Amino acid sequence: MRRLATLLLTLLLLGAIGAARPVKAEETLTVYSYDSIEWWMKEIIPIFEQKYGVKVNLVLIGDAGEVLNRLILEKDNPQADVVVGIDNSYLAKAIDAGILEPYRPANADVIPDWIIEKFDPTFHLTPYDYGYIAINYRKDMVQKPPESLEDLTKPEWKGKLIIEDPRTSSPGMAFLLWTIAVYGDDWLDYWERLKENDVQIVEGWSAAWNAFTKGEYPLVLSYATSPAATVYYDNNTNVGAVAFREGNYLQIEGAGIVKGAKHPELAKKFIEFLISEEAQEKLPLNQWMYPVNRNVKTPEVFKYAVKVEKPVTVDPKDIEKNYDLWLRQWTQLMVEGKSPEEITGTTSTSPEGENGGICGPALIVGLAIVPLLLRRRR
Repeated sequence: MRRLATLLLTLLLLGAIGAARPVKAEETLTVYSYDSIEWWMKEIIPIFEQKYGVKVNLVLIGDAGEVLNRLILEKDNPQADVVVGIDNSYLAKAIDAGILEPYRPANADVIPDWIIEKFDPTFHLTPYDYGYIAINYRKDMVQKPPESLEDLTKPEWKGKLIIEDPRTSSPGMAFLLWTIAVYGDDWLDYWERLKENDVQIVEGWSAAWNAFTKGEYPLVLSYATSPAATVYYDNNTNVGAVAFREGNYLQIEGAGIVKGAKHPELAKKFIEFLISEEAQEKLPLNQWMYPVNRNVKTPEVFKYAVKVEKPVTVDPKDIEKNYDLWLRQWTQLMVEGKSPEEITGTTSTSPEGENGGICGPALIVGLAIVPLLLRRRR
């Protein structure tokens, strides 16, 4: 009996010790992204958490450019495991910064080859959606919409187009890249003609779209899917979009594993999850972009989106190399009122006192005709 009692006591003590051991803490995956992705994330993150028994810490940081800058600042002490939302405008900068760990998802074959080739064949970033920039128009104000970038400079559209500032807006930057892709070295001349046609420039998409919906402008820079969103949210078929003759600028967004991630294996699962059918099915009506998973059909309302047959892009390496220069030149032209010739240095003006005058005749004429005062609605 004593031996039995001792044995029972020992077993009870061992059980108590075992019961006192701490339970393993739930893993937490930290994801960085931009603000407007929140609606899609709210739908899919709970699915991922339940599927893998983990917690996702979603950190929203302004726009894609701010997200990238945050990752670069934290490069030596990374706080995120995954980044979602780096598009083809920032792709080369992200790769060159050395903040991404290449990973080809196990289910990458669901993505069409053309998307991978146009985005990142190295899989530093995995594409999860794509879409197109487009000029939208009000059908009650426009009988025959413009059909090309060149059309936007014609007299009939003088003062009728509102666009976003490329310094503060993602679609605004995409529009600038679109014009550079089409006009090459002559893009400043195109913008000079656009300026002379009294294009209205505002800080962001919301300001532009609000002015457009109020009827202040019949044309606005938005997306090829905006007419579908207007039908979905407002039951309004008054908005159309145009597939331009030279094509429309293609935007592809991707997600990647942050180099030095604390949970790399879980990060891989999250990347695979983003391109899975269960996540991609919820993307169109939240992101108003197209899913990359070839097995996912777009909702019926997407029939109101304009179909783009000619994707226009700029090589991400060229964007990385010239990004700051292009923005600086755009500012000099559109804000400071300089001419394309002054900006590119193809003409020069005489310094004060040279040739017996304060300045050369060309400069006098130039100053007399520069009319630009950039109006900004806030």
